[in-house]
Amino acid sequence: MTGFSYPDHDDDAGHTVSSGIPAEILEMHWARICARLQTEVGEVEYRTWLKQITLGPVDEDEVTLFLPTRFLRDWVRGQYGDRLNDLWSAEIAAVRRVELQVQRGTPARAASAQGVAVDAPVPEPAPPVVAEIRNDLAAPLDSRFTFDSFVVGKPNEFAYACARRVAERPSSAGFNPLFLYGGVGLGKTHLMHAIGSELVRDGRVSVAYMSAEKFMYRFIAAIRSQSTMQFKEQLRSVDVLMIDDLQFLIGKDNTQEEFFHTFNALVDAGRQIVVSADKSPSDLSGLEDRLRTRLGCGMVADIHATTFELRISILEAKAQASGVPVPPKVLEFLAHKITTNVRELEGALNRLIAHAQMFGRPVTLESTQEVLHDILKAHDRRVTIEEIQRKVAEHWNIRLTDMSSARRSQAVARPRQVAMYLSKQLTSRSLPEIGRKFGNRDHTTVMHAVSRVTDLMQLDSAFAEDVELLRRMLES
Repeated sequence: MTGFSYPDHDDDAGHTVSSGIPAEILEMHWARICARLQTEVGEVEYRTWLKQITLGPVDEDEVTLFLPTRFLRDWVRGQYGDRLNDLWSAEIAAVRRVELQVQRGTPARAASAQGVAVDAPVPEPAPPVVAEIRNDLAAPLDSRFTFDSFVVGKPNEFAYACARRVAERPSSAGFNPLFLYGGVGLGKTHLMHAIGSELVRDGRVSVAYMSAEKFMYRFIAAIRSQSTMQFKEQLRSVDVLMIDDLQFLIGKDNTQEEFFHTFNALVDAGRQIVVSADKSPSDLSGLEDRLRTRLGCGMVADIHATTFELRISILEAKAQASGVPVPPKVLEFLAHKITTNVRELEGALNRLIAHAQMFGRPVTLESTQEVLHDILKAHDRRVTIEEIQRKVAEHWNIRLTDMSSARRSQAVARPRQVAMYLSKQLTSRSLPEIGRKFGNRDHTTVMHAVSRVTDLMQLDSAFAEDVELLRRMLES
């Protein structure tokens, strides 16, 4: 129905729709857009992020959409803003912009499209609670771990979004408990501290954060001092309880029992629980079945292993905050070298920066290898010709099959020669063996490639730096 012109029309409330399009026609457009979005993103994602959008006024070339919270508005704007613009422009050609705004409650015009009673009253906000960190119960929050300092990428964006949702609306349906899981050093603890800091900063709730180990020690101490009732009352008086590294409770039957009852008491009272572990609830063998069931009844969000792009983003943010220039080649080298643990990755960069500041020396690939020799040695492994071919092909954006093809264009021949050179440098294979891996080429071809690359590295510093970076990445 794009390009249609409508006469001025009053909506049901007696207000003129400034776009000149009748309210019922606008709702029809919006219903089609919602259906399209639901098909594109799937039922779960649509229900989680998009279902709460409601239609506001349409003014000439601008459509206003309402969301109930600031977090949802920011998330939808970042993830779906462009798509919403495209869909509205396809429905109504005059629309050039979609504006997302926060509005508590449901606008009357959008109510029917969302299945909400138009006359339903908007609930009054609950009176604010004086915020505090219950340091008498738990460990203090680290002020460095905030949402702003958390670098978001594909592996962690869902967990980040869930954490933001809990920080903005604790105890909301479907998010209690929030269970975060993933490997060591991927950001679970960071997100938990960020939740607590956000809640306290907004002045809304009392927060207790502790590791599962500390929970156990405090419980044992309460038993020994015959103060278990006081311990129970203290824990169950908080608004948000966060327990880190829950896997530590595996095999601790009495502590599990106490945590289970604390869990139930808080959830039944409408309080928020946030838990982290290294595995999903269903994979935490050793926990009681009833506890695993309760942990999985809320929102379970996993943090995947980092991608190269995310590691680069983390390093760039860290380097920029330090004020010490770190060449992109060094960041790329570290991102290729340390792939499983963000904490170790950041620690390596911190060491480089500290070394540069203390000795007044610039950060280079050479100094990186010198300063981080112990970390690099821990990651040493045998390099294969197949891996060399793959890395070189990725670096120069050619097909892996070009390594063994008969193509002789420089765009293919030069990377192939580099791969042969690196195979000679980094493996114990003989020249004939290397040649066979490159399309059954003669050993003299490999000798020529090694000689040619050596000469070019002396003549072209940029080329030499590329080859050296590849070598260091492969050695990692």
